[in-house]
Amino acid sequence: MKNRFQASLHKWDVTRRQAIEIQRELLQKVRITDDCGQVRYVAGVDAGIEDQGRTLRAAAALLKFPELTLAESAVVRMPAAFPYISGLLSFREAPAIIAALEKLNRLPDLILCDGQGFAHPRRLGIACHIGILTDIPAIGVAKTRLTGEHAPLSPEKGSTVALTEHGERIGMVLRSRSNVKPLFISPGHKTGFDSATESVMQCLTRYRLPETTRWAHRLASSKEKAG
Repeated sequence: MKNRFQASLHKWDVTRRQAIEIQRELLQKVRITDDCGQVRYVAGVDAGIEDQGRTLRAAAALLKFPELTLAESAVVRMPAAFPYISGLLSFREAPAIIAALEKLNRLPDLILCDGQGFAHPRRLGIACHIGILTDIPAIGVAKTRLTGEHAPLSPEKGSTVALTEHGERIGMVLRSRSNVKPLFISPGHKTGFDSATESVMQCLTRYRLPETTRWAHRLASSKEKAG
């Protein structure tokens, strides 16, 4: 392992209460602002489970941008040390995902995470957590809404509305394909609301999910071999 990241910024063997406190502390480091620069490579990350939930299989898929062709990938298996708790997904999946990113020969300029970013009850979803620990711009691309509310969304591909909570914008709702369920996009770190949505749209082809997520999910669910 190359140890290029700040994975040891805090302990991972923690209780639920300690994890929530860590999230509140890390929130002070989140930067919801455009600081991405030119993107030549974008990574999708995801984690699946094996051995009846005892083992995490985390994947990082590095794609050339804007071509969206696979350049490199990595898979890491790691014991699932933290239980699944809503709102604390990163404490279960992030250590393995970061280890998969460490295995890549080339670091991405942008990371798209299968999960929430700022659109989180404590404003620190997995995309924020991974973005802080890697210091790489990161975006949350979630298939379901964890918190917040939004106005009706037009059925056409590319339609967007703001996701808000108590009057605060926390993300965007994006129709990634006409007449299908939308995606919930939110900045994780070093990205803004509009730029995060635009980046996700640039990673879409003819499917609901961006190519980054599709590749990472295949690898994490054992449907493809890493290479």
